[in-house]
Amino acid sequence: MDFHRVILLLLGCLPLATAMYFVLGEKEQKCIIEEIPEDTLVTGNFFLEPWDVKSFSHSPHLGVTVTVRDPNQEVQLSKRYGVFGKFTFTAHASGQHHLCFQTNSTRFSVFAGERLKLHLDVQMGEHWVDPNMDRTKDNLQILESNLQHLTSQMTYITRQQEYNREKEEIFRQISEETNSKVLWWAVIQTGILLSVGFWQIKRLQDFFIAKKLV
Repeated sequence: MDFHRVILLLLGCLPLATAMYFVLGEKEQKCIIEEIPEDTLVTGNFFLEPWDVKSFSHSPHLGVTVTVRDPNQEVQLSKRYGVFGKFTFTAHASGQHHLCFQTNSTRFSVFAGERLKLHLDVQMGEHWVDPNMDRTKDNLQILESNLQHLTSQMTYITRQQEYNREKEEIFRQISEETNSKVLWWAVIQTGILLSVGFWQIKRLQDFFIAKKLV
């Protein structure tokens, strides 16, 4: 079996289709940023393949290290996988989460110039339903599972809306504070201009009196 068939076979084993891909060098790390509400389940599937299959020199220990950092830059997940895998975590706080992927190899750094393609699919919330469920369960169990799936989706949507409202409230507060500062700065500028104007008028008046022009 050639390498192309192996890739197709492994991709077929992934439960979800890849949503994006990006290029990595060996031992190179790249991160993506996701806005994730609190208590949201995040599931990611990935597969690593060489950019150029023909010129790629195989490394038996090639894999991916997945690191997840929360909005406070604390490591929430750090695990090493093979060329493909699945990771899950639950967000403990709302905000920007950094999902970082770093390739690793046991080869010497002089050979670490290969370009690799990382396929990645990240989904949020309870989203997966077993496609073979109808073969093993009766209609009532199927309906119950579908209701649970819909409930989890509604919960995720509710959390997303609450998170968006929190962000809107923070943005509104920042806007109000900025507008207040701008208003006070305008008042101060006006006061300074009036003070300088009165001072100049007083100086001119004193000058004319001293010269007996008035």
